Amino acid sequence: MTELPDFDVLLTRLARHRELSVDDLSRLAGVPEDEIRAVLDGAAPKPSLLHRLAPVLRLHPEDLFVIASLPLPPEMTPLDPLAGPAVVDLVRHAIALPQQEQDRLRRLAASLPQEDRTRPAPEERPYLRYPPGPGGLLMRLLANRNLGWSAGARMFLFLTDRYWSAATYGQVGWGAVELSPELQADYATVLGIRADDLAVLTGIGLPDGHRPAPRGTVEVAGLVRDVRRLSQEQIEGLCATTEGGRR
Repeated sequence: MTELPDFDVLLTRLARHRELSVDDLSRLAGVPEDEIRAVLDGAAPKPSLLHRLAPVLRLHPEDLFVIASLPLPPEMTPLDPLAGPAVVDLVRHAIALPQQEQDRLRRLAASLPQEDRTRPAPEERPYLRYPPGPGGLLMRLLANRNLGWSAGARMFLFLTDRYWSAATYGQVGWGAVELSPELQADYATVLGIRADDLAVLTGIGLPDGHRPAPRGTVEVAGLVRDVRRLSQEQIEGLCATTEGGRR
């Protein structure tokens, strides 16, 4: 099984992909150049550095934490471990909405108050402790959106038409199913991360003739990320506001 390189290499790849020098990273992130060079030389990144680098690299901070193999602090983890099915139902309705309604739904999601955690974050189960390979990275990014194997499989079906069993996605995480360029592009669609960014991280190229996901799909993938810090009840309320989700 192919292993991913350490974060120093991944950060170098991302910076080169963005055509950014160490000086550029330092200036745009507002951090000392020495701090960035230390990470590029193999030092563990500080959480504060990842927060500052994320917008420069056009990534979300939560995803950069995952890429750097750092645990997410409680205030950044998905709020409700039971919300995955509700997220899938929300997408099922949102994908059929016109663009302006998708935009409205995202604005509404952003306006909802941040609730306190009422269910403890579950301990990571052994079968979710993926090895440090490309598939493991993508499955951890998926979990970062409150999507486990089952909810993730349904999300792939709605957004990419890929019809696979939940267990098959688990095998991707464990390296038992090959991460092809086509499969990686589907992960990019579901995650709302550019396919070329994932290709830079994993070293797996883009499929022939690859085209970016349609804007509507991009908006829905963004909605999935928007609601990761909402409760199951809040997400169900959003679903009820969509035309297809009204009771």
